[in-house]
Amino acid sequence: MAALAAAAAAGGGGIGLCWSPIHHETAHFLFFSYSHLSAADGAPPPQFHSALPLPPLRISLVLSARRQEAWRAKKRWDEEQAWRTKQLWKEFFSDPSQWWDNSTNKKNRRFPDFKHRVNGEKALWIDNRLNPPWVHARVAVIMLQGQEQGQSGLSIPETSGDVVRVEQLWQEFFSDPSLWWDNRSIKKNPKYPDFKHKSTQDGLWIEGWLNPSWVKAKVATMALDQIQYDGELRSGVPDSFGNGENVSKLCQEGRLKEALHMLEIMVQQNIQAPINTYVCLLKGCTRKKALVEGKRVHALIVLRGLDSNIYLGNTLVDMYAKCSSVLNARQVFDSMPEHNVFSWTTIISAYANHGQGEEAINLFQQMQQTGIPPNKVAFVVALKACARIPALEQGKQLHLDIIKSGFESDATVGNTLVDMYAKCGSIEDACQVFNNMHERDVVSWNAMIAGYAQHGLGKKAIALYEQMKEEGVQPNNVTHVVLLKACASIAALEQDKQLHLDIIKSGFKSDANFERTLVDIYAKCIEDAQQLFNMHKQDVVSWNAMIAGYAQHGLVKEALALYEQMKQEGLQADIVAYVVLLRACGSSASLEQGKQLHLDIIRSGFELDAIVQSTLVDMYAKCGCIEDAHKVFNNMHERDVVSWTAMIAGYTQNGLGKEALALHEEMKQKGVQPDIVTYVVLLKACASIAALEQGKRLHLDIIKSGLELHLSVGSTLVDMYAKCGCIEEARQVFNNMREQNVVSWTAMIAGYAQQGLGKEALTLLEQMQREGMKPNEATYVSVLSACSHSGLVDRGRHLFDSMCQDHGVTPTMDHYACMVDLLGRAGCLADAEDFITRMPIEPNAVVWMTLLGAARNHGHAEIGRRAFDHVVKLEPENAAAYVLLSNMQQPARGMR
Repeated sequence: MAALAAAAAAGGGGIGLCWSPIHHETAHFLFFSYSHLSAADGAPPPQFHSALPLPPLRISLVLSARRQEAWRAKKRWDEEQAWRTKQLWKEFFSDPSQWWDNSTNKKNRRFPDFKHRVNGEKALWIDNRLNPPWVHARVAVIMLQGQEQGQSGLSIPETSGDVVRVEQLWQEFFSDPSLWWDNRSIKKNPKYPDFKHKSTQDGLWIEGWLNPSWVKAKVATMALDQIQYDGELRSGVPDSFGNGENVSKLCQEGRLKEALHMLEIMVQQNIQAPINTYVCLLKGCTRKKALVEGKRVHALIVLRGLDSNIYLGNTLVDMYAKCSSVLNARQVFDSMPEHNVFSWTTIISAYANHGQGEEAINLFQQMQQTGIPPNKVAFVVALKACARIPALEQGKQLHLDIIKSGFESDATVGNTLVDMYAKCGSIEDACQVFNNMHERDVVSWNAMIAGYAQHGLGKKAIALYEQMKEEGVQPNNVTHVVLLKACASIAALEQDKQLHLDIIKSGFKSDANFERTLVDIYAKCIEDAQQLFNMHKQDVVSWNAMIAGYAQHGLVKEALALYEQMKQEGLQADIVAYVVLLRACGSSASLEQGKQLHLDIIRSGFELDAIVQSTLVDMYAKCGCIEDAHKVFNNMHERDVVSWTAMIAGYTQNGLGKEALALHEEMKQKGVQPDIVTYVVLLKACASIAALEQGKRLHLDIIKSGLELHLSVGSTLVDMYAKCGCIEEARQVFNNMREQNVVSWTAMIAGYAQQGLGKEALTLLEQMQREGMKPNEATYVSVLSACSHSGLVDRGRHLFDSMCQDHGVTPTMDHYACMVDLLGRAGCLADAEDFITRMPIEPNAVVWMTLLGAARNHGHAEIGRRAFDHVVKLEPENAAAYVLLSNMQQPARGMR
């Protein structure tokens, strides 16, 4: 192994290879490349040729040799494609008239923006990740020139003049770089220039395709000069590094990459940096959620032999935890030679904050067993873990330990106890702790009000809020949100309206959470809302509340009409009204109204609001305009998990499962952690394209996140495995669910139906009913489908009659279509046609197409002709109906 490590270090152009026995059978390596440090002046990259054995895995940069080779192969492929793409762009800019311009009118983002007029295989996309960084700016310039000249296509640039101008700008830059802003380390968009003149605002790109050939080398040399400071780098500790002081200073200024780069050079030159330098960098990585950079710092710590330092170990655990890498945090924790109370508290907090409350409590108990007494923070973190699970008994035991430790009188501990008892369902204990607190701040009051609201005790929550104001405690954002929910729990619409008005008068600046709460509570009682609206003077709050009420109840026309009336009155809709109107347009596929709302939102200045943008994405996606949804998504300045989930859901709803999964990968690269809704949507995307491997990987991620016991996640996992043909895995997930609701039962029954296992589906239905779970409309659709695919005609008829007569389920069009399919598959065409004619609702084209397909399969031309007549009457352009009719006289095929 040592020989292999040395050989790899010698040939890899890197700082070294380190072996770590993470698995018994697989050698893992740690590789760091510093070839970029000296590539500019042609010198070979500096290397460390030692292969240092490591204890069990401390960092996730340790990779297997096989994965390392796969990564290198992918990198080589990317480099080849990037070179080809660069050549195509150069060809394009040399003569744009030879290319078709589809950038402004294409309807599918997969279609190229520019396509060669002669060689159709030459295609270019403006947003291709492999594009050179100068592409966006160059395209924008020639498009702008075309607009100024009144052209609809591209403008052919004056290339020779541009080259001269660019060369002059570079000469000005090198004559005095202090006159230019250096944006290389802080810019987030490749379209933004690397250097920008402080007065003229001229921009320069290092990768600009019009650059003279000498630019890159000179820029690199200049960078090295700045680092080396007059050649002092080789002689002792240069002033440029200041024993790590400059590294810390860069980090504090937010220039994380530059700071890390400087520290890497110090390590390469064997210059000692103090512990605080590494700590400062790790904290900078934590603030920016920069996991990759954090791993690089960790690697430097290991290479310098500082990994046994408990201060650095604690900071590493904290960095990994706050960058959502709990597994790496645990690996660092386990490898630490000793732990203090901060070490334990950090790792317990990591598990608690990532939904793994049981493991957090286990670790807390281990800490006690080692003899380390918990501090106040440790107790608070453990109580939060109990609240998440929930685990009332463990919470009570913690309460006893807190009393013994003397922390009961602490305000933070008391607030967390109130929250824990409320979330664990013991509102009496929460109230007792609250009443016994010597000092109560706004957090204390919020916790108790929220506890009442969670248990449907809205009147007590409102009374406590009044008491809070009487005692002079000022409410905050959280108070308003929990109180609105409390009002909603008792349908206290008048109090909601008054509270909303008080909040507006107080100058409170609403946030996304407050807006979502308003959207969810308004007009739960639409009749009372209408009555209040008519009785009182209509102010802007009343108008917005009524618009939200109509929209929430699916009365889209009424909501839009009221919105237009409000505008005529000269009043301005608020964000809540716009959000519910957009949702209503999405649910009713009212695209034109949605676009008009988008324009009004822009005029109102709300287009940059996060919840508005996410709802716009959702609206366009539900209306089938995935390109418009993607455009809004790309223009968002900040994307949270809600935004990403909305776009992923849009792709899934429009049958673009691959694009949804690709966006999830991009989301992970940006460091955004998926939530329950994201995972549910992603599993649906896997199910829609039968992407079993991706589904399994998501399942593993869900387990790591501690969300596998959530009902909606479990039900969607069952559905995903079933639709991917893995009925045994689906049943295993179903059996392992802590509890099942009607959705999970229906998903499992539907899985059996899809696989043609009618008897198993019926057996599960009987088990469902024995356990007291009442089937719903979707359940019966799945059961009838199972009977149809298994030829269980009599059982299907009995279930349909029982559904209507014994269980009070009103048949929908889906149920009638299933019955027609059941009879048609069995060859009972006359019964199927009679069944349709006796339907209490007008049959749609799907029902008649089902009969037409059965008639074609069984060669019954007469019934088939009558079914065809009904289909074309309802859908004259239904091509499938004509195809089935044309084959009606041919021998029946595919008899089932």
